[in-house]
Amino acid sequence: MKYLIKYSGEMTTKSRMVRQQFSRQLRRNLAKILRLHLGLADKAAAPRNPDAITVEATWDHLQVELPPIHEARAPQVEAILAATPGVWSFSRVLERPLGDFDDMVTQTLAVFGERLRGKSFVVRCRRVGKHTFNSMDVERYVGGGLRQHTQASGVDLHNPEVSVMLEIRDQTFYLIDESLHGIGGFPLGTQDSVISLISGGYDSAVASYLAMKRGMRTHFLFFNLGGHEHEIAVKEVALYLWQKFGMSHPLLFITVPFEAVVAEILEKIASPMMGVVLKRMMLRAAATVAEQLEVGALVTGESVAQVSSQTLTNLCVIDEVTTKLVLRPLIMTDKQDIVDQARKIGTEEFSAVMPEYCAVISVKPTTRAKLPRVQHAERLLDFAVLQRALEGRVALDIRTMETGTVAAAQQADEPISIPADKLMILDIRHPDEEDRSPLTGMPYPVEKVPFFRLNTRFTQLPPERHYLLYCDKGVMSRLHAGHLKEQGHGNVGIYRK
Repeated sequence: MKYLIKYSGEMTTKSRMVRQQFSRQLRRNLAKILRLHLGLADKAAAPRNPDAITVEATWDHLQVELPPIHEARAPQVEAILAATPGVWSFSRVLERPLGDFDDMVTQTLAVFGERLRGKSFVVRCRRVGKHTFNSMDVERYVGGGLRQHTQASGVDLHNPEVSVMLEIRDQTFYLIDESLHGIGGFPLGTQDSVISLISGGYDSAVASYLAMKRGMRTHFLFFNLGGHEHEIAVKEVALYLWQKFGMSHPLLFITVPFEAVVAEILEKIASPMMGVVLKRMMLRAAATVAEQLEVGALVTGESVAQVSSQTLTNLCVIDEVTTKLVLRPLIMTDKQDIVDQARKIGTEEFSAVMPEYCAVISVKPTTRAKLPRVQHAERLLDFAVLQRALEGRVALDIRTMETGTVAAAQQADEPISIPADKLMILDIRHPDEEDRSPLTGMPYPVEKVPFFRLNTRFTQLPPERHYLLYCDKGVMSRLHAGHLKEQGHGNVGIYRK
């Protein structure tokens, strides 16, 4: 099975050198993601392996060829293509040697004959190379053959029910079985790195996705305001975004303990200015982390006037603390549009149940902060508290991220000796992951309990059973098993295939 991948439109407008650089990066990204997600080596890495997948970059498209032994994994391959930055669209194609017009009709009938029954259609052909005919000649001849030999209702050049897509490249004839959309953007790694300030809510998750889609290697920075559950939940969001959109590159998840900073603000700053001062402290800390990591820009999920600290006046006051570029992809986006985008990319379920820690709630918060007044108020703060918070930060490679409480995770992963009739597997994966790779042939009963419902559902499950949590990589299952252990649930462990 072969896929033809179209680059995003902006890639095709680049100079020859830049375009080649971007296409090579996309090839490397896809080859690595297919290897990490599915264990499929590519021909470039394993040229003598007959079962290796082929990923080749050409001037105007990318080709991914799946060996017959792996064709059952086509749905997973297509899910990866649909979520890889730089892929505008991709087509599942059947490749045939180029014959004469009658042979083209025969090949097309074999694929589209039954699909056209009772429906209107149009034939579209794209041609690359030197031939004695043009694309319109192919469209007319093949269209006439389909009209004559099928039970189609007729040809409709403007609003057809079925589009028969053909492509001819030199001496190869491609029948496009189905065309699917990607997310566009640029291949990850073609732009500079950024640090995204992530809270796990709708806004910061979508902003992080948009940065990744634009080709930026996006590290995650989380300010822990005192909630352990919140930290675990935000790690899950970051992990999901990396696994779905950024797995071609290692990323960092950085946690800064901010409880003491919050306490300092609550004690010494007047209530109306608390929110603005907190954001300034976060931006100071983020700029310091970015400087040490040699990252040039920060990403936030702020949108104009969504909350009091996000008025234009307040944002100007907040930005005054750093010379780093602050990118705000959602700055003019309505909240409902952000939620819709979160639903589309799969982060809505995370954000909808995100634990909240109300660190700073101002009475009548200012919407028009005055910089001199804010600076005067901040003189009361002990900035050594901020320095200690930065010194206490923890940076985890997201590829190995497990849990902040190592002991609980280790306990959850210990070997178990429980009678088989007492064991049950809880599939806690995101519903999209379940659909792409359903669990079959398991030794114990399986129940689907998505991670975002696990805390509520676990207390309702029969306590006499022992539950083994399952996820594809074992990371989220360890996070949740460790957390359930901490809550006193001893009947939980990890299931590994």
